[in-house]
Amino acid sequence: MSLEYAILGFLNYGAFSGYDLKKAFDASIAHFWSANQSHIYRTLARLAEDELVVVEVVEQDEHPDRKIYHITESGRDALHTWLMTPLPFEPTRSPALIQTFFSGMLSNQEILSVLQYRAQTLRVLLQAFSQLPAQSQAYIQMIQSPRDVFFWTMTLEYGIMLAQSKLQWTEMVIERIRHQEEHGEEFS
Repeated sequence: MSLEYAILGFLNYGAFSGYDLKKAFDASIAHFWSANQSHIYRTLARLAEDELVVVEVVEQDEHPDRKIYHITESGRDALHTWLMTPLPFEPTRSPALIQTFFSGMLSNQEILSVLQYRAQTLRVLLQAFSQLPAQSQAYIQMIQSPRDVFFWTMTLEYGIMLAQSKLQWTEMVIERIRHQEEHGEEFS
């Protein structure tokens, strides 16, 4: 359901093709909401069917015709209503925590290998987050709204804090396992 509103949110800034929407997703909100090209196109078709967007076909000589999507007044109303509606609490679902929960059956070396990989993945993610402001510059210039940029920045800071917290927790678990090993202690 949120993908529809993410697309409407981008289209509220201006007209986009499906391809351009994918680029906008990747350069701005991928740290908390990813979408692949096929999901975007299916959702655009549904939004057009619901008359929340309209499609403009731009003929091209050298390439297939390009479809540009524009938000309608109904689309703006739907987006506004959704933005004003408090969302229900989303329970946490974490495959990494399920894996950790049942890791008592692994050797220390096996779980340390998994945890070290997870920590490295989080470090790479944090590095990618640090590049998002530069990648978003084209959209920031297009929008020219300090208020929107403020809220975009808040979502990025949330993603950074969450990834840092997960990394800190993962490193703590690694350290505790190593401490147990070094001191020959049993888990209790």
